[in-house]
Amino acid sequence: MRTPLTVAAAQPACTGGDVRGNAAEHARIVRAAGARLVVFPELSLTGYELDADAVSPEDDELDPIVAACAETTSVALVGAPAEGEDGRAHIAMLRVTGAGAELVYRKSYLGGEEPARFAPGDRPVAIDVDGWRVGLGICKDTGVEQHVADTAALAPDLYAAGLVHLPEELAIQDERGVRIARTTGAHVAFASFAGPTGGGFDRTAGVSSIWAPDGTPLARAGAEPGEFVCAVLG
Repeated sequence: MRTPLTVAAAQPACTGGDVRGNAAEHARIVRAAGARLVVFPELSLTGYELDADAVSPEDDELDPIVAACAETTSVALVGAPAEGEDGRAHIAMLRVTGAGAELVYRKSYLGGEEPARFAPGDRPVAIDVDGWRVGLGICKDTGVEQHVADTAALAPDLYAAGLVHLPEELAIQDERGVRIARTTGAHVAFASFAGPTGGGFDRTAGVSSIWAPDGTPLARAGAEPGEFVCAVLG
């Protein structure tokens, strides 16, 4: 029998470009949440700084998150610019556990000025957490019908995405969460930055949320940085 999965959607306070300081904030939230899976926003380790240096999964700046995950037996999905196996820069999602970090997903659909620095990923991804299939997405991915359909084909039990949205885009954020839940038949966890996060984002939407497969909201954060919400998925 698959055990229930406790999921947290987090919106850490962020200082643009300060990987070490942001990692400490990630570690704080991992410990405070005590969840098996903790989802963080797009580019959460650097802020939305498109010229930030790539973060390697081997960087010792990630050690505080690794240590927090070891203490809590958590899996953290964190956002960072990273170099893929193809040698190109990507907007990526790293999976961090007590054993270390690895790149697990590369943003498929880029927007704005992102293509000038980053290459898109080339496939949908679902990872396993305690028998739960977790489909992955990053920001613009969530609004692209093809991405949602391709991820739904992987039969996820949970769809987890990191976001950066403006406050006036909150209605779009919520509409996408509900639509993805109903399209995939899966729970959805959106971790959305709150407060300033670099790259021209002096304000962001926050309200990180978790939805049931029918689109019913299970947990919603406020608009302040440093918050997180949790839900037990059964």
